[in-house]
Amino acid sequence: MSTVPETLSYTEEHEWITEPADGVVTIGITGYAADALGDIVYVSLPQEGAAVEAGEPCGEAESTKSVSDIYAPVTGEVVAVNGSVEEDPGIVNADPYGEGWLFKIRTNGDSGDLLDAPAYSKLIEEA
Repeated sequence: MSTVPETLSYTEEHEWITEPADGVVTIGITGYAADALGDIVYVSLPQEGAAVEAGEPCGEAESTKSVSDIYAPVTGEVVAVNGSVEEDPGIVNADPYGEGWLFKIRTNGDSGDLLDAPAYSKLIEEA
């Protein structure tokens, strides 16, 4: 079982999101999702400057097992993309909550339904 950092919020689609810092949040996929996918071999991320909508797909993670959509947990503009994970997608498996972050969004405050750490832990325990 992967750990669920208390300082983050989560989606039911297994993305994590940081608290806004100057209106910008960082997004990644959870350790649970990375473990379920298996070895991630390809990541497609939104482009910087792209507008994303909370709850809508904006990228993909492909593993040796399957392809999964990556959803935007908030509405806003993509302001940074982690090029390191595009070059070496295995970083997501190795460090999903650190070096494996995916992209950053300047949010307009519209977020989807976010879960706190205890609620997300319950969700994955019941899966």
